[in-house]
Amino acid sequence: MNNGPATRGDIKSRRGIPAVTQRRDGRKRLIMTRAIRGASVFVEGRLRPLDIVIDGEEIAALVTPGGGPSDAETVDGGDLTAIPGGIDVHVHTRDPGYTHKEDIVTATRAAAAGGYTTIFGMPNVDPPTLRTVDLDAVFDLYAAGSLVDYNHNPAAKMLDQIPAMAERGIAAFKIYMVVDTGRSYPHPPSIGVHDHGELYEAMRAITRTGLRLMVHPHDQQIMDVVEKGFWERGDRSPGAYAKTLAAENGIIWDAATALLLRLAEATGCKLHIVHTQTIRQIEMIADARRRGVDVSAETNHWAIFLGRWSDIEEQGSYALSYWVPEHHQEAVWKAMQNGTIDMLASDHAPHTREEKEVGWTDAWAAHTGTPGIQYQLPLMTDAFNRDQISFARMVNLISSEPARIFGLAKKGTLAPGSDADVVLMDLTREWTITNDSVLSKIGWTPYDGRSIRGAVVRTLVRGHDVWVDGHIVGRPGHGKQAVPDLSAV
Repeated sequence: MNNGPATRGDIKSRRGIPAVTQRRDGRKRLIMTRAIRGASVFVEGRLRPLDIVIDGEEIAALVTPGGGPSDAETVDGGDLTAIPGGIDVHVHTRDPGYTHKEDIVTATRAAAAGGYTTIFGMPNVDPPTLRTVDLDAVFDLYAAGSLVDYNHNPAAKMLDQIPAMAERGIAAFKIYMVVDTGRSYPHPPSIGVHDHGELYEAMRAITRTGLRLMVHPHDQQIMDVVEKGFWERGDRSPGAYAKTLAAENGIIWDAATALLLRLAEATGCKLHIVHTQTIRQIEMIADARRRGVDVSAETNHWAIFLGRWSDIEEQGSYALSYWVPEHHQEAVWKAMQNGTIDMLASDHAPHTREEKEVGWTDAWAAHTGTPGIQYQLPLMTDAFNRDQISFARMVNLISSEPARIFGLAKKGTLAPGSDADVVLMDLTREWTITNDSVLSKIGWTPYDGRSIRGAVVRTLVRGHDVWVDGHIVGRPGHGKQAVPDLSAV
């Protein structure tokens, strides 16, 4: 499987001389010096012709072309562009409990192919990540299986567990203000929080940890009324389902976001809004920031590349996640460009074909969510080539801003001393996404048949290759927990 054939900047290597250095604990470690030569490197907000010198797992220096150590292993960047590895703060690995859809190994293979070097997993697994024992077990799975660096957001449902989970080096907590009607997944009742007092208590508890709270905003009570109207008319089609989610110009999103922003203002809780997709949400977030509320926002690939009505007519439940009407989609693009939306996260949400096909007759029985981590960065690169986003803003959305907001001080940049998370891209390669190229366990993508310009050629995680020239070369277990530095937030 591949992400499109390599046509430019084919990669050549020359083995360098490893050095042995002493660790602080007295043990020896092997260091391999590498140099990525010939690439155009994104640093300090612009592209520059530089060589990247990597010593072990870190970037040692950025030097003029040809100025690196002569005995280094050489990676020929050719005519490629080097950017910091992507950080996806919203990924559903389905592991544990739903590994018929995906597991940590397959999810992180897709991440590596898509240029993502760090992911945050979500708590809607089985058992759900509600307690420290659940969190510890999930981290053990990542340590054994992840090809890329990782963290995991536990559910902020049990107040007595919040302090201890915070001490495990997590990057954020997660709350779902939604449950599924007619099914129990992907939003199980055990992790749903709807009571305003419960939200208030959770935010006060999280404030004391210094961490950020990631929330799926959703007014479930309004949604129940809206859904009932369609059911009474006997309409359970994908179109009906889509309309409930966008009803009254996005009221379920807007009402919940207004509440969350007010609670964040009252408690001082650092807030992260997921699934930002309406004009009113964007306006409220911008206004809250002017008042001093610490709120960040993400949008997702489906909101800008898949949320059209024609997508839902053609693909039904395969295209749902959500319907984002055109006027909202335009506002999302503008908010990504001006910084109101801080980051692009995939909400990678794999489901089997069987779990989607049922949606043609009953969309409420189909599991919602779409896979996306493998193709999100190439799609954004295509958007850059179409002048929909600047290159600098694209890198900010994919990497720099997630690192800054979640305190990953050694990631999101190609500066010396940072982790050598490097993605080499061919910005001009034209290729077509196909189901055959999918690395996710489910074997399908809603972008099948879409032709784009821009591809990930090579992905390095802390200096080690995980994706090269259309092939996974990384090993499960290479990934490490990306622990935030709260002093840097």
